[in-house]
Amino acid sequence: MMLLRMIILLLVAMSLGDAFLHQPRSKCFTKTALHASTSSSSSSLRRPTPSRISQTDNFRDAKDLSQKFINDYEHLHKSNRAEKKKIAIFGGGLSGLSCAKYLSDAGHEPILYEARDILGGKVSAWQDEDGDYIETGLHIFFGAYPNIHNLFKELGIEDRLQWAPHRMTFAMQELPGEFTTFDFPEGIPAPFNMAAAILRNTQMLSLEEKIRMVPALLPMLLEGQSFIDAQDEKSVLQFMNEYSMPRRINEEIFIAMGKALDFIDPDKLSMTVVLTAMNRFINESDGSQTAFLDGNPPERLCQPIKEWVESKGGKVVCSSPVVEIVLNEEDGTVNSLILANGNTVTADYYVSAVPVDVFKRLIPTQWSTLPYFRQLDELEGIPVINIQLWFDRKLNSVDGLCFSRSPLLSVYADMSNNCAEYANEERSMLELVFAPCSPDAGSPINWIAKSDSEIVDATMKELERLFPTEIGLNVISDKRANLVKSTVVRVPRSVYAATPGRNKYRPSQVSPIENFVMAGDYASQKYLGSMEGAVLSGKLAAEVICDKVMGRSNRNGLKTVHSSILESELKERAPIGIMGNSPTTFGGGQQGNFNNP
Repeated sequence: MMLLRMIILLLVAMSLGDAFLHQPRSKCFTKTALHASTSSSSSSLRRPTPSRISQTDNFRDAKDLSQKFINDYEHLHKSNRAEKKKIAIFGGGLSGLSCAKYLSDAGHEPILYEARDILGGKVSAWQDEDGDYIETGLHIFFGAYPNIHNLFKELGIEDRLQWAPHRMTFAMQELPGEFTTFDFPEGIPAPFNMAAAILRNTQMLSLEEKIRMVPALLPMLLEGQSFIDAQDEKSVLQFMNEYSMPRRINEEIFIAMGKALDFIDPDKLSMTVVLTAMNRFINESDGSQTAFLDGNPPERLCQPIKEWVESKGGKVVCSSPVVEIVLNEEDGTVNSLILANGNTVTADYYVSAVPVDVFKRLIPTQWSTLPYFRQLDELEGIPVINIQLWFDRKLNSVDGLCFSRSPLLSVYADMSNNCAEYANEERSMLELVFAPCSPDAGSPINWIAKSDSEIVDATMKELERLFPTEIGLNVISDKRANLVKSTVVRVPRSVYAATPGRNKYRPSQVSPIENFVMAGDYASQKYLGSMEGAVLSGKLAAEVICDKVMGRSNRNGLKTVHSSILESELKERAPIGIMGNSPTTFGGGQQGNFNNP
């Protein structure tokens, strides 16, 4: 049946590709043709939330889990079976905030401790002396983010997402200044809309190359998540070789996807990452459509969560790094947390929502021989650089996200068109992801250690290819866009590096310690290292605690640790501890010089 479905899909999509609304096949465009809605962010009119986002099984599952916390709250106030608990959460990124939000929904008292003076973790931002917000990263919200979209709806802030046209735009490497798109036809359901988008584009892959992709994707459709998970031991290139996929698919598509999804080249990236994204995009009609937040994340997303938590009796405390986890000697459970200011925090339950590289420095000696915690040695964050460039005039830029297909840059967007806070009819501000930026991620140069000027100069050189009639000394002065300001933010340990074989080491939210729960995007959940993964992981951590309080068994339970850890000799070791107080110490991004933690 599934094979028949795939054949029918291919035939129908080919028909759509040629005949849908009698439109011609996709071809190369200049940015003028793609700039469909000039400065839409500055207009009061915004594209509505795609209606089909709320019609997916994943969205309904996320909604049901949200309702579970509300049901627990009602039960808590109607019976004496359970009681309100105090939960200490350390880490104020999306995972910690999500955990606090849903614990407060269930009637408990979460107290969240964030090390820095701003919330958001890897989505944090701060103002400079000019009043401009400096971003840790270019944050894109996909339609296939069900828990995030439920969260926005629950907070009443859905209108803060600015939706771009439903297309994927790629720069043409061999044609400077020109772009090609995969346009998803409106009103066509998944998976036909994606198939039509792929087949109608004739610039990046030939029809033969597209057809040769089918045998590799067919098992994903037939077997679903089990097949996707099983590919984690293979790199993208190993998977391609196994299924005899043409090399050009890597050059045209997978390199760009790998750098956008995990800041890493395909020869070092787990195929599970690519298949996870493709599975959502194929099966959800609006899954690949993208949106931008209309302002800086701390104010437009984190602050509403903080206010929600505090309105229900919880607390969110900044500038309060946890420096030690104190245990009860008799059973190894958590006795308390020690803050940098010397204060002691006690609670009924404790949740770590800090990045894996930070948590590993805090693991108590007594826990260091437990396989659950030792497996974290196999996980570490990947470096990435975020760049913002302000120009003295308006660039003729693409409306929405663009895959640069540059050896240095991943994706970029003109935020003066896509974000209300940066809206400007006269000047552009480009935000770009510089990746890979270290040898471990695939770069021949360790860019993370280079100076700001070297990074900006290299970026501007790449932009001469993307904007050949507007940027560079070859452009006549009265038409040239000049750089007036730049910022470089380095994140030496961003999301966990999704190299082959990492999934088996990702811990469950349930831990072997009765009163300790793990959150963070690196903890086990199907959305990997993403904003959606962070929110879901925090939500699942909250569910673990609510299940314990209500006397329920957790549906996911304690994940079995891989045999390679169980069979190794695990010697005690003391925690390294938290050294320094810079943003990068706590897993964030930082301007200027820093010590790599």
